[in-house]
Amino acid sequence: MELEEYWGVGPKTRATLEGSIGTEAAIAAIESGDVRTLVDAGLEPSRATQVLRRAQSAEGMDMLATRDARSVYRDIIELAAEHAVNREAAGRIRTLTPLTDLDRIAERQDSVERARETWAGLDDGTREAVLEAFEAYDDVGGGELAAVETAVAIQETGASGPAFEPILELDGEALEDAAVALRALGGGHVGSGADEELERLREARETVDTMSANASSLVEEFRSNGVRDTAAFQEALVEHLRSETAIDSARIREAMATEAVDATGFVDETLRTLRRSLDEAVDERAAAVRADLEGDVEAAGDDVERARTAVAEVARDLSLGRFADAYDLRRPEFVDGDALAVAGARNLSLVDGGEAVQPVSYAVGDHDLGGALAGTSGDQVTVLTGANSGGKTTLLETLCQVVILAHMGLPVPADRAQLSPCDRVVFHRRHASFNAGVLESTLQSVVPPLVSGDRTLMLVDEFEAITEPGRAADLLHGLVRLTVDEGALGTFVTHLADDLAPLPEPARTDGIFAKGLTSDLQLEVDYQPRFGEVGRSTPEFIVSRLVANADDRAEEAGFRTLARSIDTEVVQRTLSDAAWGGVEGE
Repeated sequence: MELEEYWGVGPKTRATLEGSIGTEAAIAAIESGDVRTLVDAGLEPSRATQVLRRAQSAEGMDMLATRDARSVYRDIIELAAEHAVNREAAGRIRTLTPLTDLDRIAERQDSVERARETWAGLDDGTREAVLEAFEAYDDVGGGELAAVETAVAIQETGASGPAFEPILELDGEALEDAAVALRALGGGHVGSGADEELERLREARETVDTMSANASSLVEEFRSNGVRDTAAFQEALVEHLRSETAIDSARIREAMATEAVDATGFVDETLRTLRRSLDEAVDERAAAVRADLEGDVEAAGDDVERARTAVAEVARDLSLGRFADAYDLRRPEFVDGDALAVAGARNLSLVDGGEAVQPVSYAVGDHDLGGALAGTSGDQVTVLTGANSGGKTTLLETLCQVVILAHMGLPVPADRAQLSPCDRVVFHRRHASFNAGVLESTLQSVVPPLVSGDRTLMLVDEFEAITEPGRAADLLHGLVRLTVDEGALGTFVTHLADDLAPLPEPARTDGIFAKGLTSDLQLEVDYQPRFGEVGRSTPEFIVSRLVANADDRAEEAGFRTLARSIDTEVVQRTLSDAAWGGVEGE
C-alpha cells in the first residue's frame, strides 16, 4: 500500500515521513495507531491523530454526521485521555473511533472489561508502582528501550490480571539483559557503564589527553623532584602513568619515544604514541562488548519487539479500564432491529464537573429493558417536552454519549443500555439566534444524513429556535414525518408539542416537569421524563423567584403584576413552599 492512499497523507506529508523514517516504518505506524512515531517523524500531533482516526475507521468517523455529534465525540476522547497511564497511551486513545463492525466492537469491549477488572483488583501500592512504570516510559522517550524497561518494571511490580497478560508472557530475565544492552548500545556506540575494562581504558585515554596538553608542566614536575638523566625520566614517566591511569607498564614502555631530542619532546611523543595505543585498545574492547550486548538482545528473541506491542496495548487498555472504573461505566448490549434504551443513565460531562446527577431512563425504538421503561418499546420517534432548564438538552447529549461510546467499543454511563447499530448520528443543539442562514445551514446538516444513512439516529434540540414559531412547527412536523418515513429513530426536543399534533405513528410525547423551588429558590426539577405526557413550562416558578429576589418594593410590585397574569395563588403557594424547605408538586 502507498502512503498517499491513506486519508490526509498528501505529497508533502509523504515526503516528510519517507525522509524521516521511510515508507515501511510510516505505514507500520499508521496501521498500529502509533502517534508518537508519526509526531517524532515531523507531523503535527493533531494532523497525526486525524490521519490515524481515518485509518482506524473512516466509516466510523462518518457516523458523526453533525458538528455537535463530533463535539460530543471529542469531549469523550479527552475525558478518557485524562485517565491515560502515560502520554503515549493518551495519544492512542485520541485515535480511537466509532466502529461499524460488531465483531471489532465486541473485541474492544472484551479488552476494556478485562482491563477494568484488572485495575479494580490491584491494591493502592501496586497501582502506584504500575503508574510509575508507565510514566517512566515517557521519561525514557519511548521506543524499543523504553518498552523493554517498562515491561521489566511492570513484571517487577508483581501486578497480575488478564490485562497484563501480554507483558507477563514475556521472558523477564532475557528482557532484563536486553534492557541493559539496549541502554548501553544507545546513541550508536557502547555507552558508559557497559563494561568495567572499557571504562578503565577510556578513563586512561582521557588522562593521557590531559597530560599531553600539559607535557612541559609534567617535565618541570619531574625536574623539581630531582630527575635529570634519560633513564630516570623514563622510570618517572612510567610510574606517573601507572599511578594516574592504571595502565600496565608493558604498554607504557612499548610507547616510549626513542628519538626525542629533549625531555619535553620525549614526554610529548611518548604520550601521543600511548594515546594511539589506547585508541586501538578501546576500539577492540568496544567491539567485543558490543558483540556481547547484541548477543543479549538476540537472546531475548522476538520478546524485544513483542514488548513494544505489549506495552502499548496494555497501556491503552489499562487507561480505558481506569476510565470505565472512574465513571462506573457498564457494557451496553447491541440488539437487532432499531433501538436506543438506557436505564439509570448519567451525563458524563455533569459527572465530571462534580455535579449531583439524577440518573434517568429513556427509550426510543424496540427494546426489552422493562422496569421504568415498561410500555415504551416500539415508539420510533419521541417528542420531549418540558420546562426550561429541565434537562432536555442534557438528556439528548447523554443519549449521544451512550451511542458514540457504545460504537467505540467502550462501556457507557448507564446501569443498562440496549441499542442497535447505526450509520449516522445527527445530534443538533439549540442555536441562540435564528436567521435565514442558520435555518439553511441547519437543514443542510440534518437532512442529508437522515436520507442517506440506512440506520440514522436523530437527536434534535429545539428546532423552533432557528425560525419563527409557526413555520418552525411546520418544519419540525415535516422532520418528524421524514424520520418516520426513512425508518430512522429520533428524539426531538420542543416547546411546540401541541402544534405538532397529530404526530405520525409510531411516535410518543414525553415530558419533564419542575417540582417547585428549593429553600434557596433554585428550580427543582424531576429530570426523569414522564412517558406519554406533555411537559409544560413553569413560568410561575420563575416569577415566584423574581418576586422573592426583588431588590425593592417597586420591583416586587411589578413582578406580582406578572404573577396575577399567571396565577397569583400558585405563585404565593410556591413562595410559601420554598420558605418551608420546598415540597414536591405534581
